[in-house]
Amino acid sequence: MNPLGHTIQSLIDHHADNIPKQNYVVYPETGKSFSWREFKQRVQSVSSYLNEKGLSRKVPIAGLLGNGQTALELFLGGMYGGFQVLLANPLSGRDILAYVLEHSETKILFVAHQYQELAEHALSHLTNKPEIILNFEDELPVWNNNVPVKKLLKYKPTPKEKALLIYTSGTTGRPKGVIHTHESLLYGGWNTEIAHDLKPYDKSLCVLPLYHINAQVVSVMGTLVNGSGLVMPKRFQASKFWSLVVDQKCTWFSVVPTIISYLMNIEEGEKLKSKMGSVRFGRSASAALPPALQKAFEERFGIKVVETMGITETASPLLSNPVDPKLHKLGSPGIAYGNEVRIADADGTEASSNTESEIQVRGLNLMKGYLKNPKATLEAFTPDGWYRTGDLGKMDSEGYVFVTGRLKELIIKGGENISPREIDDVLYRHKSVLEAAAFPLPNKHYGQIIAAAIAPRPGEKVPESELRKLCLVALGEYRSPDHYFFLNELPKGPSGKIQRLKLSDQYSNSK
Repeated sequence: MNPLGHTIQSLIDHHADNIPKQNYVVYPETGKSFSWREFKQRVQSVSSYLNEKGLSRKVPIAGLLGNGQTALELFLGGMYGGFQVLLANPLSGRDILAYVLEHSETKILFVAHQYQELAEHALSHLTNKPEIILNFEDELPVWNNNVPVKKLLKYKPTPKEKALLIYTSGTTGRPKGVIHTHESLLYGGWNTEIAHDLKPYDKSLCVLPLYHINAQVVSVMGTLVNGSGLVMPKRFQASKFWSLVVDQKCTWFSVVPTIISYLMNIEEGEKLKSKMGSVRFGRSASAALPPALQKAFEERFGIKVVETMGITETASPLLSNPVDPKLHKLGSPGIAYGNEVRIADADGTEASSNTESEIQVRGLNLMKGYLKNPKATLEAFTPDGWYRTGDLGKMDSEGYVFVTGRLKELIIKGGENISPREIDDVLYRHKSVLEAAAFPLPNKHYGQIIAAAIAPRPGEKVPESELRKLCLVALGEYRSPDHYFFLNELPKGPSGKIQRLKLSDQYSNSK
């Protein structure tokens, strides 16, 4: 449904009134599930708890949590009560966590037992420490026995009110706090609904972390806007992925390319192939999906993968391939759904068809701005109000966008611009490559030369000679990597995107 005029609170109330007995969420590890009516009571208990603690709506309610009941209820329950919510990323490390809590002026932090030590170390660096609320059992949130519902909410948030604060992973400098409203989050969910033609009978498997915009908007807001079902395990486990899909009768799932690579190593999926008739599609985002990997996955499991593109500032989805596999274009994250996308320069001058420039977006799903950073907010938009993604791309005559790189990640060798992604796509053709990323290294003769980082599949080896031959044939000598580095895992941000600039920094002095 179009969320015009709605908030998280009004939409949950709407479903609780109109489809009260329909199941909304399942937590498979505990076997707990809640209908829309029951889930409304759950989020009201969160709002009641926060109200009783006298917390301000001007600063966020923060959580350092794994996926599951507590995280989802805090996420939606906080916003239901008109509070801002911040789900911090435990992978960001102590220093960044301390910065995020200080910068956001957080006064309360809900912490899962596995992150207690991390939280305490981060807080030891702060003068103004938020209160820590420890939650040792995910299925027994601290607000479980605190439901004086009759005292409940008189506060009614508006669509333009701040609802979410989420920090970008950034490859350089401090992360920026992205502010989303009820409106922008719900329109991100609506963009998901219309792109994938979601129906009320659909059920989504959410294995991506809830501190990331993909899970927050695609999996949660998508099902919230659509009134469909959500399955939320505590984390992604390759060995249990397919059995969850089958047992819970999931009709779609949202993953990242690295997860698709890991699933290719699981024999169980192939054995369950005949039982996966309920699955309509898989969805890939957060990083470019190599065409070779997409083809191999689809052939092995008989599930079509919809490649998409989304970023934090646009409430996740901004491009998607159509659900109809006949309309997919390999190597493209698709066309615009629910927002507008153009290819243009910093001044807003649009590029002609199939000409490279920056990918820019306009729509109701755009962020409100960056917290305490008006300069960065201003610089993020063109003079005519389009958000600058920082991604380079081309658009064909049918509106399909092809991402060619990042403005800051282009390799400029001897004055020639080289897209690292075209090199990645060739490296992924080797059957033993799990992750690959091309990146620039400084060179006194060419300015920059090309390097590649490779993570082999577990238990396999990738001979450098085979990669050199593969690239030489496909790319020619000039555009092929000069150096190869082999790692167990490539550095990634919380969204799953491989961080090329970190690789450049790490190896710039090694050659």
